[in-house]
Amino acid sequence: MTPPPQPPAPSAPAAPSAPLRPLTVELLAFPKEVPALRHAVREYLGGPCADVQLCVSEILSNVIRHLGEGTPVTVTVRVSGSGDGRTWVEVTDPDPRALPVLRQAAGDDESGRGIALLDALALCWGVRQGVAGKTVWCVLAGG
Repeated sequence: MTPPPQPPAPSAPAAPSAPLRPLTVELLAFPKEVPALRHAVREYLGGPCADVQLCVSEILSNVIRHLGEGTPVTVTVRVSGSGDGRTWVEVTDPDPRALPVLRQAAGDDESGRGIALLDALALCWGVRQGVAGKTVWCVLAGG
């Protein structure tokens, strides 16, 4: 007599996925780079990420507006390795003096809302100043 078949052994729990390597993009800040950067961020994160894309494009647009086209920047996007899904965005430029300012734009102002959008979307944001430049950063909730 053949013994009855045994149920399959329970699977071991899946190991947590390793955190993604950071996306680091060095570029010259020109308007044409904004949509290209948004696309690179979406590809890196593997799907819809409107808040991250908006924050990246607003910070890069501030560099273009306040420091000028062609300013060299380094953009870094990374996902938390702790499993909370938080995303860090950092944009580094060579001017430690031109700091972003959170302001209230009037209804008919054509600009001045970028940092307000960043402030509304991010869990936190800030600026790290150094001798040779600054990094504007923000942290967004996982999704």
